[in-house]
Amino acid sequence: MTAGPGRALPLLDTGGWGRVAVVSAHPDDESLGVGGLLQVLREQGTRLDLVVATDGEAAYPALDERGRRELAATRRRELHAALEVHGIDESPVCWLGFPDSELAQHEDDLVEQLRGLLVDADVCLVPWPGDPHPDHQAIGRAVLRAARPSARVWGYPIWAWHWKDGPAFPWGDAAEQPLNPVHRQRKAAGLAAFTSQTATGPNGEDPVLPADVLAHFAGEREVLFAQPRQGTPPERFAELYDSHAEPWDVHSWYERRKQRLAVACLPEPRYATALEPACGTGELTRLLASRCDRVLASDADGAAVERARAKLRDHPAVHVEQRALPGRFGRAEVDLLVWSEILYYLGDDALTETIGEGLRALRPGGDVLAVHWRHQAHDAPHDGPEVHRRLDAHPELVPVAFYADADFLVSALRRR
Repeated sequence: MTAGPGRALPLLDTGGWGRVAVVSAHPDDESLGVGGLLQVLREQGTRLDLVVATDGEAAYPALDERGRRELAATRRRELHAALEVHGIDESPVCWLGFPDSELAQHEDDLVEQLRGLLVDADVCLVPWPGDPHPDHQAIGRAVLRAARPSARVWGYPIWAWHWKDGPAFPWGDAAEQPLNPVHRQRKAAGLAAFTSQTATGPNGEDPVLPADVLAHFAGEREVLFAQPRQGTPPERFAELYDSHAEPWDVHSWYERRKQRLAVACLPEPRYATALEPACGTGELTRLLASRCDRVLASDADGAAVERARAKLRDHPAVHVEQRALPGRFGRAEVDLLVWSEILYYLGDDALTETIGEGLRALRPGGDVLAVHWRHQAHDAPHDGPEVHRRLDAHPELVPVAFYADADFLVSALRRR
């Protein structure tokens, strides 16, 4: 399988990549998959931190224990030599020392170590989780679990390009990094440093990286695949509610102004039934109750639900229950669906499912009210503008009203 020279792909947008974690299962993964991109990032001043999960000591399975130790030391030296050729030898390399070809058995420990190493990374580059090599799959899964939700994760295939029965590529998630002749020459010279992999093995084995494999990585571009972003874990919200009675500072001018402007954007004077998932402690719910005959509010966090119920006990038309997202809303058929400061916390798949389930509960002709902070929260995979663009483009929704200022967005949309 190949990328195909005629397949047009969007360019990889590296603008805003301040700190990149370059993660590999074995020494040479990064040089094969993104050796040219690393040069580009160095030239634009991006900080690069390398993490290598194993020493690659099992490349030749017949080696005894001593032979594996020697191969591990050789492969470490080879990586540092390749990085020098790439011009990124000043970037730190963290060697985790997990056993080669056994990463899947140590995946939880791997995730724990990676969490501390990836905490400040804007972007993570990692072997594509769909690659046929089990170690590449394991390190890809581990990075997706360990990276902070706001980090973008890009996967670079290695063996998937060459295995005839390899996986189908998700081309809709692909982007390419063009390489100029200098980048290509340096990349080839860096790969030549891995002589333990490009030459005949210690017992006469075929090279791990034969000429036909190397030929693919000598091309004019590198192809990467954007990985689905993971949502903010529920534990994060539990921590917030445990440490603050009102984690969102609901009495601040920002919150009071935002909520009143949001309700003012509702196109109808009154609604029969409103559905408000992720209601938090119920501050916006109270305003919705003044415009609706009934409000069905919910939140995934038990502490938030209890506080909302206490706050709204004098509003008999408001029902608050504990419900996580994504999830179904039962037999509810509502006139108004409210998404307030929640959609950007959901991972890609959960976001799609949550919007779909919400619209299934909304009757045709009903309205959606969305209000979100427009900046990037460090613990969220999306930002406000991104989720509002997604709602605006939804085929079942027609934009009705929109408000934007420096800090938040309000969208009112009607279901067809």
